[in-house]
Amino acid sequence: MDDAIQGDPIRGTARGTAPVPLSVLDLVTVGEGRTASDALRTSVQIARLAESRGYGRHWVAEHHSMPGVASSSPAVILAHLAAHTEHIRLGSGGVMLPNHAPLVIAEQFGTLEALAPGRVDLGLGRAPGTDGATAAALRRTERLGEGADDFPQQLAELTRFLDDDFPDGHPYSRIHAVPGPVQGPTGRPPVWLLGSSGFSARLAGVLGLPFAFAHHFSAQNTIPALDLYRESFRPSAVLDAPYALIGVAALAADDEKEARRQVLTGALSMLRLRTGRPGLVPTPEEAEAYRFSPMEREFVDSWLTNIVHGTPDAVRTGLDDLQKRTGADELMLTANAHGGDIRLRSYELIADAYELPTSVVPS
Repeated sequence: MDDAIQGDPIRGTARGTAPVPLSVLDLVTVGEGRTASDALRTSVQIARLAESRGYGRHWVAEHHSMPGVASSSPAVILAHLAAHTEHIRLGSGGVMLPNHAPLVIAEQFGTLEALAPGRVDLGLGRAPGTDGATAAALRRTERLGEGADDFPQQLAELTRFLDDDFPDGHPYSRIHAVPGPVQGPTGRPPVWLLGSSGFSARLAGVLGLPFAFAHHFSAQNTIPALDLYRESFRPSAVLDAPYALIGVAALAADDEKEARRQVLTGALSMLRLRTGRPGLVPTPEEAEAYRFSPMEREFVDSWLTNIVHGTPDAVRTGLDDLQKRTGADELMLTANAHGGDIRLRSYELIADAYELPTSVVPS
């Protein structure tokens, strides 16, 4: 059977002419005039396309109180995607650990592992995935810093629940995450740490875990964080050498002008989010007609410089250059645009540009 399906659950397989494995980060975006149901149907279509074309993973990310993002419940979405795919790896990019009790996450991802054995990834972040007020509502506390500061302890507790190995005498030694090892020999999802700064990079390195960096919204920190991860890395039972993927905003279209027109919708959506006006992803027409102030234009232009976009050949060149500059072991592509058809087309065009197989099935 294909080693990307049954082999190393962390290190992916580069296909076609891609320099490293390619994967998908799906933000389940909701465009103006569309619904969450539309967005979730698109996610299934993207997952099926990614599976058939040799993308290695399809991850979804936890966000809250954002009208343009329908991924508040990654575990629920992943269960749905598992039912509509056969072998692509599915995972969280990520679950925001301080928002949840570690036992709950262990139960949810134990359930996902039971539904899709051997193809579930558990990516964990320490940010709230939302604004402060929403984080307070999620965590039932105003002391939000405590959750982030306790992240290493929460991670250790979650790992104990996943492995069912609290020591005798521990208050949780008789508590079992079910589904899980207490029911008999079973696999468990590999844990990834996610980050947009140095904290999780260092922690992932010290623990010998795979690391995923959010280049798509923190590009200035990418190389410093990856350097810190590699310098901090200590071999573990999970990995004998560092393995880092980066999330990359990338959108390919049949011509450069159309690609620019489409990525502007995501840039305007991000501008509104950053200025406290979150909403549905605007249409290309709305984005083109929007009158940007000089300060807004500066933000949007800066944002667009970190999106690899254009014709398929231009996107391939941009991704190749980014991989060389960062040394990333895997590129996880997120296509942010108003329409699901545009996002699907982008993943198809990028697959064609790298000569990925037209149909990947278990052997």
